[in-house]
Amino acid sequence: MSEDGVRKSAILLMSIGEEEAVEVFKYLSPREVQRLGAAMAALEAVPREQVEAVLRDFREKAGVSTTIGMNADNYVRSVLNKALGTELASGVIDRILKSGDNVGLEALKWMDGKSIAEMIKNEHPQIIATIVVHLERDAAAEVLTHFTERLRNDVMLRVAALEGVQPSALRELNDVLIGLLHGTDKMQKSALGGATVAAEILNNLGTSLEASVMASLREHDAELAQAIEDQMFVFENLIDLDDRAVQLLLREVQSESLIVALKGTSTELREKIFKNMSARAAEMLRDDFESKGPVKLSEVEAEQREILKVIRRLSDEGQISIGGKADEGMVT
Repeated sequence: MSEDGVRKSAILLMSIGEEEAVEVFKYLSPREVQRLGAAMAALEAVPREQVEAVLRDFREKAGVSTTIGMNADNYVRSVLNKALGTELASGVIDRILKSGDNVGLEALKWMDGKSIAEMIKNEHPQIIATIVVHLERDAAAEVLTHFTERLRNDVMLRVAALEGVQPSALRELNDVLIGLLHGTDKMQKSALGGATVAAEILNNLGTSLEASVMASLREHDAELAQAIEDQMFVFENLIDLDDRAVQLLLREVQSESLIVALKGTSTELREKIFKNMSARAAEMLRDDFESKGPVKLSEVEAEQREILKVIRRLSDEGQISIGGKADEGMVT
């Protein structure tokens, strides 16, 4: 979700009341809770007109007035406590509202990438790799951006080569992170790393960092690097999707997001998109694209990552095939 989308969601949840907001939070991932909670806590007095515009987007009517921005901290605490329970909520509340700290693998999922990187950067790269594969792929990529180039490349090499984690390794990780995973000798080996995981993390890494990591991987293990590249799916690869897959994708993506994501892409890719839309929709999108001014590269890459997430989800669900592996449902 774009930053604008997060802010609009925060305004909506601050408008609908605690009970309704609690129900929404129950269905969000740790990363989504963190981003949305932080956005809610950061809101200041919001003009009623802006609230009304957000509510219209969700086909709801705005009230006569809004108290958004007043006692936001208390509101966020109340909502998260009810949605997540006091014990689990305390960690994310402390992180969002800038007080306290939390530890453990689950706790890492509620932390921002910079804080995680600062906490683990001095650990052995193998330990770091084991931690990284437990995170959501975009969160793992964010953590890597805060490492030195040498450490980042070393960690990614280990992620790609990691085929599983033995109970003893999980116990060592437990010690480092203050005992979250209580491994036993009966615990089965957990398959967490490998070329697919490495590819998913790299797909969420910025273009320049991705190129640097891949160059390092090729230098150390050309065969492994090729295995990762075979699993990767970058935005320009949309041109390789069949027409039906593109049409399914377009149903899931907002025009505003697509316009930004297409900035700087090849003419061939844009034409592929246009030809899979109705003539009227294609004409409108083309006009909006051409009238759109310059866009920051970071914004383009953010929207492209969101669209790639949709592609991976559709592939997971078996609705589309990427990389010619329809029978396996591979997501890269």
